[in-house]
Amino acid sequence: MIMTFVIAAIFAAISAILIVPLTGKTKEGDFKWGFKAAFFGGVFVLAFIVFGLIFYITKIDQNWTALWPAFFILAIIGSAFSAGLEQKVKLVVGVASVLFAGYMLLAPMLNANDKYDSAKMATKTELKAFDETKTPASVPPKYARNKMKKAFSQVPNTSYYELGNLQIQKVNGEFVYIAPVEFSDFWKWFKGNTSPGYFMVSATDSSANPKFVKSEMKYAESAYLNNNVERYMRLHNPTKIFNGDVQLEVDDDGKPYYIRTYGEFISARNGFAPKGIVMVDAASGNIKTYALKDVPAFIDGAVSPEAVSLQNSYFGKYVHGYFNTIFGKRDIKLPSDEGTEANVSPVFDEKGDMYYFTDFTSPKEGVDSMLGYSLTNARTGEGTYYTGNKNEAYMDSEGALQVVEKKFVEKKWEGSMPLLYNFYGEASWLVPVLDSNGFLQNYYIVSAANPEIAVTGATPNEALRQYKTVLSRTGASSTVNGSSSQEEKTTTGKVVRVYKEQNGDFTNVSFLLDNGDNYIVSTEVAPLAVYLQEKDKVEVTYINSTDVFLPVKELKVDGLLEKE
Repeated sequence: MIMTFVIAAIFAAISAILIVPLTGKTKEGDFKWGFKAAFFGGVFVLAFIVFGLIFYITKIDQNWTALWPAFFILAIIGSAFSAGLEQKVKLVVGVASVLFAGYMLLAPMLNANDKYDSAKMATKTELKAFDETKTPASVPPKYARNKMKKAFSQVPNTSYYELGNLQIQKVNGEFVYIAPVEFSDFWKWFKGNTSPGYFMVSATDSSANPKFVKSEMKYAESAYLNNNVERYMRLHNPTKIFNGDVQLEVDDDGKPYYIRTYGEFISARNGFAPKGIVMVDAASGNIKTYALKDVPAFIDGAVSPEAVSLQNSYFGKYVHGYFNTIFGKRDIKLPSDEGTEANVSPVFDEKGDMYYFTDFTSPKEGVDSMLGYSLTNARTGEGTYYTGNKNEAYMDSEGALQVVEKKFVEKKWEGSMPLLYNFYGEASWLVPVLDSNGFLQNYYIVSAANPEIAVTGATPNEALRQYKTVLSRTGASSTVNGSSSQEEKTTTGKVVRVYKEQNGDFTNVSFLLDNGDNYIVSTEVAPLAVYLQEKDKVEVTYINSTDVFLPVKELKVDGLLEKE
C-alpha cells in the first residue's frame, strides 16, 4: 500500500504544478510566495486524497497512462491562470495530452497486426481420437452449482454466506469444480471476518455429492477494504496490468489460493498479452508473482478465460489487418459465445492438462456451419487451431444446441456446455441436457457433419457405447468400421453375461464371452441378438480394436436360425 501512497503523492504534486501559477506576479511585481505555497499545499492535499480514493476504490492500475484525461484538464485549467513561458509549457502539456488521446483512439487500427501476431496458433486438421476408457469432464457448471446450493447447509452460519464462482481444475488427479464460500454483504463480512472454506464436486460424475471443505480464508472476492483479494493484489502490484477475474485454485493438499493473470498492453492501453500470474494465499495473504513458465504445477488456469477469449477474437478478426474487418471481411472467423467461462469452455486432455475450447463460425448471418475450432493451453496460452475435414461441413456449437432443443422441445429441456470431441474418428458434439430447473437429465452426442447421427445416454460413457453402435451400423466412421490396423476377426465361445438396453427402435446388446472379451451389437445389425442369453454358444465376427467393447459385424447363435 505504501507504493500506492507514493504514486498518489507524485500525481498530486504534478497536479499542483499544473494548476498553481508558480511564476505569476501581481501588478506590483510581488510573487506572493506565501499564498502560492498555501495554494500549492491545498491542491496537493486535495489531489492526493482524490487520486488515493480513485486508486483504492476502482482498483485500476496506477500508471500515468490511466489518468491522462485528468492531466489534460488540469493543464488547460493551469494555463488559464498562468502567463508567459509557464503558460506555454502548460499548453504544450495539454496539446500532448490531446495527441496522446488521438493515439489511444487510433491504437485499435494501428496494432491490429500486432494483435494477430500475438494470438497466432499452430494449425492442425482434427483432434486426437478420444480414449473411450476415460470419462470426459462433462458435468455442466450450472448443474454443479445447483448441487452445491442444495448442500449449502453444510456451511456453518449459513446466513452469512453465499456461493461464489465455479472454477474447474484437477486436484489429486481428479477433475473437480471448486467454488468458494463468499460473504453475502458488508455486515456479514464485518461480523464473520473470514470465509469458512469452499465446495468441491466431481466434474465427471454427475451422481457425486458436493463436499464442503473447511479452510478459513481471510482474503476473498466478497471481502471488503484490504481483505478484498482483488484490491489486495492491486495494492501489492500497483502498476501491473491485470486481465480477467481472480480465480480460486486449490493445491493437492486442499490449500486454497487466489490467482489472477497479468500481462502487458499490445500498445497504448489497448489489447492484452498474458505474461504470468499473481498468487495469494487465501488464509495468510502471502503473495507471489510468477512468469507463465514458472507457474506452480497445481495451477491449471494460469491464463484467464477472458485473456484467451481476447486471443481468439484477435486470431479470427485481424487475419488481414484492421480495415478488412470493415471492408471485405475476407477469411474472418468469429469465435462462439457458447462457452461456459468468458465464451470459452475448459476441457482436459488425456494427460490431464487443461485447455480452453471454442469454435469459430462465419460472420455472415444465418450461417451455423463451423469454420474450425481451437484449443488453448490454460497454463501457457499457446493455442492450436483445427480446420476439420475440408470435405465436410461441420455444425457449430449453436447448431448443436438447436438440435438438442428440437429433440426435447416438448419437455422444454435444453443443452449446455457443448464440447467437440473426436469420437471414433467422427467429429462429434457432446452436449449435457438440462431441464428447466437446471438439473441434468442425460447426455446427447451428435455428429458435427451429420446431425442425423445422434444418441442419448444417462452417462457420457453410456452415450458413447450407443454412439459407437450407431456409427458401426451406419458405416459413418472408418475408425469404428476398421482400417488396415483394425481388421475383422471371427471367434466362437460361450456367453457369460448379457446386458440389453433400448436405443430408439433397436436394442443394443452387450455380452461377455468365456474368452474374457466384451462385445456390443445392435439388433439392427443382428436382429436375433435380442434373444441372446447366458450359456448360448455363438460365433462372432467383429472389428479387432483396442476398444473395451468390440463392435460386432455378424452374430450367429447356436440353435437360432436366421430366416432366409
